[in-house]
Amino acid sequence: MPANTAPPSTKKKGRRARLIVIVLVLALVAGIGYGTYWGVSTVRASLPQTTGTIELKGLSGRVDVRRDSYGVPQIYANSDQDLFRAQGYVQAQDRFWEMDVRRHMTSGRLSEMFGPGQVKTDAFLRTLDWRGVAQREYDTMLSAETKKNLQSYADGVNAYLQGKDGKDLSVEYAALNFTNDYKPAKWTPVDSVAWLKAMAWDLRGNMQDEIDRSLLTSRLSKNQIEDLYPSYPYDRNRPIVAEGGIDPITGKYDPDAEPGGQAVDGTGAGTGLGTGTGTGTGNTGTGTGGTGTGNAIGTNSPAGAAESLDSRLDALSDTLDDIPALLGPSGNGIGSNSWVVSGKYTTTNKPLLANDPHLAPQLPSLWYQMGLHCRSVSATCQYDVAGYTFSGMPGVIIGHNQDIAWGFTNLGADVTDLYLEKVDGDSYQYGDGQKRFKTREETIKIAGAPARKITVRSTDRGPVVSDRDGELEKVGDKAPVGDVAPDRGDGYAVSLQWTALQPGKSMDAVFELNKAKDFTGFRKAAEHFEVPSQNLIYADTKGNIGYQAPGKIPVRADGFDGRMPAPGWDPKYKWKGYIPFDELPYEYNPKRGYIVTANQAVIDADTYPYPLTEDWGYGARSQRINDLIESKIKDGGKISTDDMQTMQMDNSSQIATVLMPYLLKIDVSDPAIREAQKLLEGWDGTQEPDSAAAAYFNAVWRNVLKLAFGNKLPKEVRVKGECLNVLTADSTGPVDDLDKVVRECGQRDPDSAQPDGGDRWYEVVRKIIKDEDNAWWSTPGKGGDDDIKTRDGLLERAMVDARWELTAKLGKDISSWNWGRLHQLTLKNQTLGTEGPGFLQFMLNRGPWNLGGGEATVDATGWNAAGGYEVIWVPSMRMVVNVGDWDKSRWINLTGASGHAYSAHYTDQTDKWAKGELLDWSYSVNVVERGTTDTLTLTP
Repeated sequence: MPANTAPPSTKKKGRRARLIVIVLVLALVAGIGYGTYWGVSTVRASLPQTTGTIELKGLSGRVDVRRDSYGVPQIYANSDQDLFRAQGYVQAQDRFWEMDVRRHMTSGRLSEMFGPGQVKTDAFLRTLDWRGVAQREYDTMLSAETKKNLQSYADGVNAYLQGKDGKDLSVEYAALNFTNDYKPAKWTPVDSVAWLKAMAWDLRGNMQDEIDRSLLTSRLSKNQIEDLYPSYPYDRNRPIVAEGGIDPITGKYDPDAEPGGQAVDGTGAGTGLGTGTGTGTGNTGTGTGGTGTGNAIGTNSPAGAAESLDSRLDALSDTLDDIPALLGPSGNGIGSNSWVVSGKYTTTNKPLLANDPHLAPQLPSLWYQMGLHCRSVSATCQYDVAGYTFSGMPGVIIGHNQDIAWGFTNLGADVTDLYLEKVDGDSYQYGDGQKRFKTREETIKIAGAPARKITVRSTDRGPVVSDRDGELEKVGDKAPVGDVAPDRGDGYAVSLQWTALQPGKSMDAVFELNKAKDFTGFRKAAEHFEVPSQNLIYADTKGNIGYQAPGKIPVRADGFDGRMPAPGWDPKYKWKGYIPFDELPYEYNPKRGYIVTANQAVIDADTYPYPLTEDWGYGARSQRINDLIESKIKDGGKISTDDMQTMQMDNSSQIATVLMPYLLKIDVSDPAIREAQKLLEGWDGTQEPDSAAAAYFNAVWRNVLKLAFGNKLPKEVRVKGECLNVLTADSTGPVDDLDKVVRECGQRDPDSAQPDGGDRWYEVVRKIIKDEDNAWWSTPGKGGDDDIKTRDGLLERAMVDARWELTAKLGKDISSWNWGRLHQLTLKNQTLGTEGPGFLQFMLNRGPWNLGGGEATVDATGWNAAGGYEVIWVPSMRMVVNVGDWDKSRWINLTGASGHAYSAHYTDQTDKWAKGELLDWSYSVNVVERGTTDTLTLTP
């Protein structure tokens, strides 16, 4: 069998990689790192064979793996089992380290690879029991065909692993072997299923908002908190579904029905945690069709009574920060754009479909491009599909087959609830009685240390997550409770109810989507895609377009809105069931001729009987896409593939249109500040990498948020390590009243701190911008002239602070400023590239890239305004599908096909991705053959 041979088109890239290797080897010989010699053979040993022939046990016939000049594989086989066995083999060739780390994460076994530092994370993940749920899913829920495909995939992975040492698998294993004698275990079908749980966790909806709202009660009133979580602007940012409703006769959702349907009875108990000075009265419960008031978890004491619960919830939030966010930081940056345009409005006369999921930047990218082709589609070989897959999972997640194309964005439904539990020994109160906790013992094996055991407690609703932190062992010694709550006793625990902790059929849905031929088959597959709940868009070769909102979405008790932790002892707060699939919104060939999903509201809450969530993205991106489409098709215009690609790179700042008129009218006397203000004159709001105006505006926006809101928030949600002298919660005096001042330092990870500057904050500012004397503009200083009283005073201060912030970061000469120098992307290996020794990080990481775009723009290179300007989520891939003329489709990945640090395909797509370029996406066999540079034949 020949060694790996680089295709001619990649020789230049290969020479550069080899030069890097030589430099690193020389550095290692000189004593850097562990002082151990790593030869070129070590870093090249794991590069996969991509030409020639390999015997693969279990195949029934020949399989061809054709790779193009970017290393993207297209697999050709004669049976389903051969196809998925080869998929497992090829993905393991390119990405096994990523796959192995991922399965250890999903099973709570990171400590086995990385030692004691991962015990806390493992304990939390064992408590959630993703692996156990995946096992039950595999055993009891999945179809026989799905199980067969999963087993074939696992067999292919294991065939690749057979006989290989760590250095033969990746350079990371070679590095890990310095401190750990870890050996990878065989892959199993459940390893693949468990990945869906990690995906669901990062897309779980409003759990962080639920925690944050609770934490805010220590410093803000109920009305102030409502100011910071405004209602969705349905009048300005339209929801996904604009037509249809529940048919009153059939009880099913009908896209052609009149909007509305039976209202859910709103009478019931209100829910809320109250504020620092409450009297026990909670929030008003609200339901579609009516409202009701009732008892809630209010407060009986002045400031400080909520302190204990707040610290427990903060500890839980810290634990959540420690969980590897494989898809991205928690917040409204987790999302995506997708839209589909009917052939009536396209230059191709067939639908065009675009998708770009916004996820955490990773190296390698979360996505893996691939084609899975039966040479002849039949009953025994059913697939001819191409698109984006996850390493470690068979099938294609987003893409197209011969007949249909589809895309995903996060729906954001509220599928989690936190409950306070009144604990008494080994039981918890429920109604007037007691229920015993369900318990199990878990053993966490640790590299280089003795194993540790933990006990997991669960209620009927779900696991007790507060057990996983020392501060959470006894929750609520001073919890804010009213007369309706039981005595504190030993305090309150916090449990979690989450739809993903119940076995489901989402893995079935992946294969059903891959085979679907029409909208009926598409919807049938969507019915099984229970978690995570996603917006699914659709187009087919017959010219139809569609949308489906799938997912297992709970129906809560009347008046229980899921926005705050609920009293677990009260049966009224029990979930009543799930929204029937037939009653979930969908569209098919809507009259407007296009569908846009970008994490905005799915449907107007006044026309739909089931509350899906109150924590949508606020629609800045989605409305911009709607506007761009409408501007193209008005007066008979048509949209081309190029137009779709251009729209994906739109970087217009929506908040700039709100703030700019006010910033420009401020009379600035300081010449240095006036010089910066002039940058904004004539600026059109586009955020190109070389734009000085974009740099200055975003710095102003960051400082507006800090002054108006950030400095007034409790320490639990502010950036870790940033300290302020703040007034005590019960104070109304000036900051120079030393008796009322305390020193508080932030405690939140910068990527998830508040105010994050997303489109929720756009709405917050939009609602108060015309009110010059709104209380939020008032920002105490050191007294006297330093106090800010009005909007214009705060905006001027933000302009001053932004000028000197950028002077420190970019230099005094504003002609040298540009947005890209502030707004940089560094791609980091998600394990040793972030936590490993410095020389390993140098070997494994790449960048930085100076980027345009920004938060809540279509080109969503997100940044957290509380934490800084660094890019923390990105369009993780982009695709534009030319339906019916598949070979004219285009795609790009964030990084490259390979997870090997010195492969030519490690980051060979990133430069093009950063510029908004797309690659040709070959699909038909003849076009794939013309683009093939390497062919590997797998034989029985």
